[in-house]
Amino acid sequence: MCSHYEAPTLEALQETYGVAPGSSYKNDIWPGYSGVFLRAAKETDPHDEAAPAIEALPGRFSLLPSWAKDEKLARSTFNARSETVATKPSFRSAWKNAQHCIIPATAIYEPDWRSGKAVPTRITRHDGKLLSIAGLWECWRSPDGEMVHSYTMLTINADDHPMMQNFHRPGHEKRMVIVLPGPQVSEWLNASADESARYFQQYPAERLTAEPQQPR
Repeated sequence: MCSHYEAPTLEALQETYGVAPGSSYKNDIWPGYSGVFLRAAKETDPHDEAAPAIEALPGRFSLLPSWAKDEKLARSTFNARSETVATKPSFRSAWKNAQHCIIPATAIYEPDWRSGKAVPTRITRHDGKLLSIAGLWECWRSPDGEMVHSYTMLTINADDHPMMQNFHRPGHEKRMVIVLPGPQVSEWLNASADESARYFQQYPAERLTAEPQQPR
């Protein structure tokens, strides 16, 4: 499970994906905070070869389905389990409609309990590049009529992952977000619902770095 991550700068987004949102967003992201996500471009000019195939949008971290009455649901929808995403009411519409997105991150944070206390740990790519986290997006109309985009990170079991098995409370199932290698980013954004499960793979531990942080 991942409830805290570090969003990249606008410059890093532009350098990695060639796009950036038109508005600012927070870099230190928790559920309910405004961040940024990437999706396949909804409107492209077929005659413009330079038109980007993806777009970057501001959105709320924690998915809000169209039927949500208010934003309280966001407290529990920041992650979607790959095993139940197709059937859980909060996510099944976005899944059925293949509303795939990428959540770009400089780092994610997980608690290391091996010492008996939760030690915040910053996890990054070993090569210093951005983490491309697979997710789903939605569009929700708030009670006052505002259209709000939101997104969630997909997770898979990590009980046997050499690094991610070290995080979360003892006795609890170990989970990790789905980090996609560069060539799969465009594939994921354009995949159908039937093709989605093929991307549920653990990111190699040797390509990740974990650094304990001082508790705030």
